[in-house]
Amino acid sequence: MDRTDRHFRYLLRLLSPDAVLYTEMVVAQAIEHGDPERLLGYDPSEHPLVLQLGGSEPSVLAAAAREGERRGYDAINLNIGCPSDRVQSGSFGACLMSQPQVVANCVRAIRERVAIPVTIKTRIGIDDHDSYEFLCEFVEPAAEAGCTEFIVHARKAILEGLSPAENRSIPPLCYTTVYRLKRDYPDLCIALNGGVRTTAEALDHLQYVDGVMIGRQAYKEPYWLVELQEAIAGCAPSRPSRQDVVCQMADYAEVALSAGARMNHITRHMLGLYAGEPGARAWRRYLSENAYRANAGPDILLQSLRYVDRR
Repeated sequence: MDRTDRHFRYLLRLLSPDAVLYTEMVVAQAIEHGDPERLLGYDPSEHPLVLQLGGSEPSVLAAAAREGERRGYDAINLNIGCPSDRVQSGSFGACLMSQPQVVANCVRAIRERVAIPVTIKTRIGIDDHDSYEFLCEFVEPAAEAGCTEFIVHARKAILEGLSPAENRSIPPLCYTTVYRLKRDYPDLCIALNGGVRTTAEALDHLQYVDGVMIGRQAYKEPYWLVELQEAIAGCAPSRPSRQDVVCQMADYAEVALSAGARMNHITRHMLGLYAGEPGARAWRRYLSENAYRANAGPDILLQSLRYVDRR
């Protein structure tokens, strides 16, 4: 949330041509009553792109999914993993793990309206309901309803007493549970999420599951995705330099600003691009201090390059 907007996704696509990108979780009712272009707009280069929805009303989710398909999204993902109080108050997110039939009904309703795949992002459990049997009892009805892919955050969620940030770090990771799910349900596509920070870790997980979802590490150090892309693809394509990426983001910013974006909405996602490189701190400081100016434009990005090695 508040990270994988269209500006950050454009940056990610420059770094990793093959990664499947996901939107922020979009509340289905917001699509019904809000501004669909603001919520669902994207650049064509972002494909393959998945629309992640939050909700628990089958008809509302189905209508939102249909709008997503109409706008060209490649798949629909249901968020059954977010533990925030706001999400719980709307009766969706991780709390729906305790209502597997509701989730199955949502999947079935969406499948009846769209031809694109329907997937689920979830946890391995919630609160004291953290047995492997509980996870299977959640997965099986959704799979029978037509969900063929599950992205599993390998932590349970604590719905009361922990913040969303704490829920991403305090409950212990249990990767073997996700591995077991893939072993027991070989016909399902199972991807693993949670705590993956290095290329070696990602490659190790891929020996046991079908995919790995990267979240915080990609935001903290986006250029790492270039290395990950090369390792998974098994070859070394033309590697974009950080300078090339900055220049391409400047071109992108020119178009985005003309459509109403603000420069800091773009640069805030780029601050980790030079992580670990000489001049990174001065580069981040320059962007942070100048992108908020009322007249800030793409030249801010080009001028920032004087603080870092041009490579």
